[in-house]
Order: sequence, then structure tokens, then C-alpha cells
Amino acid sequence: MRTSLLKGNFIVFVSSTCILVIELVAGRIMAPYVGVSLYTWTSIIGVVLAGISLGNFAGGKLADRRASPGVLGLLFFGGGLTTLGILLATAWVTATPLPTGFPLVAKIVVFTTVIFFLPCFVLGMVSPVVVKLTLKDLGEAGNVVGMIYACGAAGSIVGTFLTGFLLISSMGTRSIIWLVGLVLILMGLYFGEYWKVWQKERASVVGIVILAYGLPFFNAREQFKAPCVVESDYYCINVYDTKLSDGSPVRALVLDHLIHSYNSLEDPKLLGYGYERIYSEVTDNLSQRKSGLRALFLGGGGYTYPRHMEAVYPDASLDVVEIDPAVTRVAYEWLGLAPDTRIRTFNQDARLFFNGTPREKYDLVFGDAFNDLSIPYHLTTREFAELIKGQLKDDGIYMANIIDKFANGLFLPAYMNTLKLVFPYVYLMGPGPAWEFGGPSTFVVLASLKPFDVEAFQAYANREKSAFTAVLDQDRLEDYLTENNKIILTDDYAPVDNLVAPLFVERGY
Repeated sequence: MRTSLLKGNFIVFVSSTCILVIELVAGRIMAPYVGVSLYTWTSIIGVVLAGISLGNFAGGKLADRRASPGVLGLLFFGGGLTTLGILLATAWVTATPLPTGFPLVAKIVVFTTVIFFLPCFVLGMVSPVVVKLTLKDLGEAGNVVGMIYACGAAGSIVGTFLTGFLLISSMGTRSIIWLVGLVLILMGLYFGEYWKVWQKERASVVGIVILAYGLPFFNAREQFKAPCVVESDYYCINVYDTKLSDGSPVRALVLDHLIHSYNSLEDPKLLGYGYERIYSEVTDNLSQRKSGLRALFLGGGGYTYPRHMEAVYPDASLDVVEIDPAVTRVAYEWLGLAPDTRIRTFNQDARLFFNGTPREKYDLVFGDAFNDLSIPYHLTTREFAELIKGQLKDDGIYMANIIDKFANGLFLPAYMNTLKLVFPYVYLMGPGPAWEFGGPSTFVVLASLKPFDVEAFQAYANREKSAFTAVLDQDRLEDYLTENNKIILTDDYAPVDNLVAPLFVERGY
């Protein structure tokens, strides 16, 4: 039984849309378990393409032997059930311990393959079967195949835009998986023609299989929720109560699979991370010479340091640029950010903030948009450093926290060499002499238009008995930057993912 070209185009359009929806959702599903990195997206794209390619091959073999509406319906049923199986596979594979020392990249590939290969393979079989059912005359093969594959490409585009711009923010990943599974099953019921009388016996068998698989699965749906309190366009966000090493009770903010900040609801002055203490010592030193500090934070996260400054400096003006509105809402609802706070928040990308309406210049700009090893490359470039320079007062300071190795890290020297092309003075700080340690550490890079008086800063910190920050000797820093990675990060060339990839692998999440 032949299928009209219009019907065939629609079938392939929907199946291709579903494949791309699955691919886009895959990144968000994987993030809480292996993070978002170059390796994650490489694995997802590779596995999805492998599934489609092998599905096309197997579908071609099937089409030559058994092409029929019933077979097409079975493919959609299979696609729907394996799509729902993504939730089962995710729960199973992430709870299954891997052998000790199992490489991170291999872990990502295994997770991605187990979770996403099968539905892409089954849906990849649809197009060849549709071509076989639609093609009536070899003389029009070019037109038929071209139209069907064009509609498939159009479906992929719609699936990409629909998921990225609408579905994830309005539904969340797990609800999207349920929706795609249901759509595919309904497609199977209709285009498999199981509603016709002569198909009633086969339809009964299919119905029993769907009910036997679907009802228990639906009843247990609470077990397959995303491991987040909030699932936003950018992160899987979690919040939980814990304690610092000194026993202080705090609330932790987790973005994807990494702890981003610790917040004390009772004492906003409490700082949990070393780089925040460095920020604090530099800020305190600057406050001795200037009042009414104006500070800008690139990245809000848990709003830990903005809340600290609000409590310590009541005359300070504080602006936060946080790209994810959901993170800001979480800070208000769970992390102690007061409804009447003096902190002004701009929910937009930092580049757009700087490219917008000119604002009064700042004494301090804090770079905290680098979420551990997940680094927005466009905030590391020479052009972005120029934007920061334009928003600083003549004696202003820019500080950014960086996680890398000192001895053989690739990103730290590249980032500092880039800043040196814009700022005449660049310094490297750490919580103690972090550059003496062989492993990864958190550093703070300080850049300014005027010399930073290191001796006066350290003398003041010692006098206040709060000395925590070590500053690398400038001669040693110059040698370090001369001898190590001299890549200059620009808007045209910023291989940040590649520079942090070795550290990501070494961590072996």
C-alpha cells in the first residue's frame, strides 16, 4: 500500500523533529552526572549521528523486504518506547558503579550510548521505509527522495528551535521525554493503520505491549524526575543544607554537578571559598582609601560575595549580571537574598550588559561567571577585557577566579597573557602560595590600570591579622607567562574548552 508524498513528508518531518528534540535534551540530562563540556557534546552528537546512520542502513534493508504501514507503525511504537526508555536508562546507568580508574571520556561515551543510541537508531529507520512506501515510479525518485529528506532537515530545524527556545524552559527535560514518547506512539497508531478493522488482532497485541510497558512505567514516573529543585534553560539547580569544615551551617548551591557556592542564611558575612576571601581582603584594603565603592559582579550564582559586601559596606553600590533568571530566583527563595536588597540584578549575558547603555564606572569588577571548568569563552577574550577596562575607574580593579594547574595548566597563562595586552598591570593571587602545589588550585587574577601596591596590601592584611592572600612575585610571574602558553584569546580564536579539557579529564568526574 503506497503512501502519498504529502503524508510521507509529514511522517519524516515529525520523526526528524523528535530526534533533534532528544539530542538537545540529551545535554541537559547528562549535565548533572558528567557536566557540560566539549567531551559531553562531542559524545552526544557522535552517538546521535551513529544511531541515525545505522538506523538508515537497517531501515533500508527492512524497506526492501517488509515495507508496509504496519511496519512503519511498529517503528514508531519502538521509537516511542525506547524514547521513554531514556528515563529508565538514565536511572540505571548513572546508578551503576564503573570500575575504578575508568576514564572520564569513556564514561561519557558509555553513558551517552546506553541512554540515547537506541531511540535514534529506531527513528533513523523511518525515512528509508517512508521512501519505499512513497516512491511509485523510479522516474520520480529524485524528486521524492529530495522532498522527503528536505522535510526531514526541516523537522530537525524545528526540533532544534522548539527545544532550545521553548520546551526546556516551559516543560523541563523529563516532561519533554514523556511528550516525545507519546507523540511517537500516537504516530504509530495512526500511520500504522492499526485503527482499521482488518488490523484489529495486530492492534490488540500492540496495545497489550504498550499497556504492559507503559502503565507500570507511568505509575513509577516520580522515580524518574530530574535531580534538580529547578531545571532552567542553563542549569540543573540544586540546593541543600550542609556544614563547612569549621562546623558553620551553610546552604550549598549546585549548578549541574558542581557546588557553586556556600551561603549562610544567618551570617551573610561568612565566606566559604578561598577565592572569596581573596576578594574580601582586596576589597577591604581598597575601602580604606575610598568610600561608597561601586562594584560589579559578572555572575551571581549564590550571591555569596554580593551579600557579604552588602553587609560589610552599607554605602556600597552593588550590581550583579547573572544570565540565568532562575539562579536569581533561587537566591531569593533559598539562599538568603533579601527582598529589599540593595543589590541590583541584570539578568542578561555580560557581553550584552557591557554593550548596552553606558553606566557609571566601577571601582571593582568581579569575574565569577566561570563555573569551575565550564567557561563561557566569550568572557575570556581580549575584546571582552577591553569592555571591562572601559567600565573601570582609573584606579579600578578587575578580579577573576580561575581553576587550573600552575605548573602545566594551559588556560591560566593564556588568560593572563590576554589580559596583559589590555591592562598594564596583572597579578596572580592564591589562597596561600597555590603555585607551589602540583595539582589544580583556585587562583585569582587581578588586573588594573594603575600599579597595585602589593607591599602595602600585605602589610595591611597582616596588621589586621586577616592575611590569607599570597601574591606571586612579579619577576617570577613574568618568567611564567613568557615560558608558558602564549595563546591570545580573541573573539575569533578562543579554544577555551580545549585548554581546560586535560584538567577535566584528570578530574575524572
